Amino acid sequence: MLKTLLLWDIDGTLIDSGGAGERALLTSLVREFGIADDLTWLEWAGRTDLWIARKILEHHKIELSKGNIDRFLNGYLAAVGEQMVNPRARILPGVKELLQAVSTHHTAVQGLLTGNLESGAKIKLGHFDLWRYFAFGAFADDSELRDELGPYAMRRAADHHRIPFTPDRVIVVGDTPHDIACGRAVGARTVAVATGKFSIDALRPFKPDILLPDLSDPSAFLRETGIAFEA
Repeated sequence: MLKTLLLWDIDGTLIDSGGAGERALLTSLVREFGIADDLTWLEWAGRTDLWIARKILEHHKIELSKGNIDRFLNGYLAAVGEQMVNPRARILPGVKELLQAVSTHHTAVQGLLTGNLESGAKIKLGHFDLWRYFAFGAFADDSELRDELGPYAMRRAADHHRIPFTPDRVIVVGDTPHDIACGRAVGARTVAVATGKFSIDALRPFKPDILLPDLSDPSAFLRETGIAFEA
């Protein structure tokens, strides 16, 4: 039976961390290197944690050694769990219902395609009890370049489900132009949602296959992607 593979971004798509990720980066920079910053100079939406770490260290003229990068990212991971405990952190509308619907669907499966480190993804999604929906994914651990993550997710999906997923059966869902680009890089269909930093009008020029204001109507999402008709 042909199956559709949904690959989900996390921040701005499934959850709003209430700024936990940004605060964890700042906390790590202070704790590990004694440097205060506000990161207003860095546009990182849709980038990977590894890419972000390199840019921050480079900006502050810290040697880009593996030791320094690991030190910074380990400090980030130590801080992100603390920062997730904030009143603005939330699951975005419709997400839990949609993940549950896909998890029981006969012809759809789902995984992650995220710029988060795997440990960071587990912390963020675990905070909301959403990690249990994902048995595989692609993460910043695999590559610092977002466009290189798709093949990792597709191979892991094939290994986990013991069936191949051709690009025409893959849908990448995210909230930034980088999500659209990484889906296109593997020939997948793309769904862009305006629940992060980019509005509908800002996302439209990047021509995702489907453009939605949010995921508040799970049935509409399933219809738009064609999944609802494959039960």
